[in-house]
Amino acid sequence: MKKLKNWDNKTWLSSKSYIFHFNKFLKTKIKLNKNSKILDIGCGRANIISALQKKYKFKSKPIGIDVVANKDVKKNIVFKKIEALKYLKKQKKYDLILIKQTIHFFTKTKLNHLLNLSKKSLNPKGKILIFSLKKKNNKIPCFKKMRKNLEKSLKRDEVLFKIIKKNLKEISYTNFNFKVNISKQKYVRMIRERYISCLLNMSNKEVEFGISEIKSKYKRKIQFNDVLEGIIYKN
Repeated sequence: MKKLKNWDNKTWLSSKSYIFHFNKFLKTKIKLNKNSKILDIGCGRANIISALQKKYKFKSKPIGIDVVANKDVKKNIVFKKIEALKYLKKQKKYDLILIKQTIHFFTKTKLNHLLNLSKKSLNPKGKILIFSLKKKNNKIPCFKKMRKNLEKSLKRDEVLFKIIKKNLKEISYTNFNFKVNISKQKYVRMIRERYISCLLNMSNKEVEFGISEIKSKYKRKIQFNDVLEGIIYKN
């Protein structure tokens, strides 16, 4: 699969509102203070941990790792271009390991390795928070082929979530909801820039045909709920 570069590039996922609400939600799931140590696996441009750093002024800057090094990664965190399994073998300790909308890039075997290494990398009372798109009745606006690809990806996420549950065992569940209100023009740009993994392997012709479908299907403003399903593991 091609590398995903634009999921947090001028999308609702990079908006101040989304980051504010996600971090407010995060606060209800884990207590953070200036001594907290954070690792974000698949951080993209590191918008979430950058906002946390601004708020808490952590003594140890949050670590963000990704296989893609974007030129506009936030500067107030420590970014590493490295695969998660390789980095976790360093056996550093964290109070929070965040794995947000990333699991679909791992094979079943590598996901188990990721979970095992993550557990070993937690401080006492540390937590692993894993988030994936809602798998049933997902409301992300799609054209026909995009929807087909997305449903296939979500079915795979379902299998991966079963692996996570089996591996972590004692877990709790949570959902994060964000109401998206976006112009059709901006959403079309996001599709063209392939903001979501189900668009990555589609041809330009397929994407442009799909955009025509989106333009005829939706009005000037597009509104929907972006819902994440989450698993929380506590050490």
